[in-house]
Amino acid sequence: MTETALVVGASGQIGRAAVRALVGDGWQVRAGARGVRASDPWPVDWGVESVRLDRDDDSQLADALGDGVDVVVDTMAMNASHAHQLLRMADRIGSAVVVSTAAVYLDDQGQGFGEEGVRFPVPIVESQPTVEPGEGSYPTEKAAMERELSTAGVTLPTTLLRAGAIHGPHTRHPREWYFVKRALDGRPVRILAYRGQSRFQPVSTVNLAELIRLAAARPGSRVLNAADPQAPTVREIGAAVHAVLDHDAEEVLVDGPSPVFPVGITPWTVPEPVVLDMAAAERELGYRPVSSYLDSLPETVAWLVAAARGRDWTDVFPDLAHNYQTDFFDYPAEDAWLGR
Repeated sequence: MTETALVVGASGQIGRAAVRALVGDGWQVRAGARGVRASDPWPVDWGVESVRLDRDDDSQLADALGDGVDVVVDTMAMNASHAHQLLRMADRIGSAVVVSTAAVYLDDQGQGFGEEGVRFPVPIVESQPTVEPGEGSYPTEKAAMERELSTAGVTLPTTLLRAGAIHGPHTRHPREWYFVKRALDGRPVRILAYRGQSRFQPVSTVNLAELIRLAAARPGSRVLNAADPQAPTVREIGAAVHAVLDHDAEEVLVDGPSPVFPVGITPWTVPEPVVLDMAAAERELGYRPVSSYLDSLPETVAWLVAAARGRDWTDVFPDLAHNYQTDFFDYPAEDAWLGR
């Protein structure tokens, strides 16, 4: 009998890739989303069943589960409340694969992402300490979600995937837009703090989907990192994006942090590297990456250009526009600093 998977958040960047990977592995997939774009439906021959699903609506999740599924792939779970929701319906779920974030990690001094002086070990293994579960911030709420699901045991065997900097088509938070827009605007320079050596390890949606596929086929209670095989520097990322767009720009490498906010700051900018160890996924799931960052980049860049064409980019990519509280395209500030 064909096994059934419910993908929560199926119209998002992770969900779309997960649906494709699971269908390719022979699963019968229910694609749960608040709305699938009419211009981009699932191919008929995939046999995907689309179901309306608001992640916060218990009744809609119950309807999507129906008499039960073999696995729930939850790309949208954000907090303890979402974990409790899954656990209440565990009698209709064989196992779960839930996307979390590497932002839950603390360094050896107990400091987290964005804190002054944070320095993670290289690479970060899954046993590294994490933030205290709680409310009020993205890392603490994800940690609360993790705690509830990781202690569920046989009630709901759950694989938690701590993702790096996610990239790929169909995103609301495309870090690559930082360099794509500069190419489209004809900016002649790439100004990079920390001499462009910042590394925040990415993970392609196709690699994340491969981890989801493998975990769905091997139910268990585990926490695994999710990352691409390499952790390129922001300097390498900028050069690669501009190469895809055939754009020439002079590199201006700044020693240390931004000289004048926000000059030299990018969505990847960190003073110390954030690199994830993938040995556990390789050992427990037999994971092998499907793509490298550079190989997956042309598709992402092409989608970004098409998605933003003729539109206000802040409407197309709202998470990137609002989450950082930074004007990444303050060209007057850059020009003023360059002309100092």
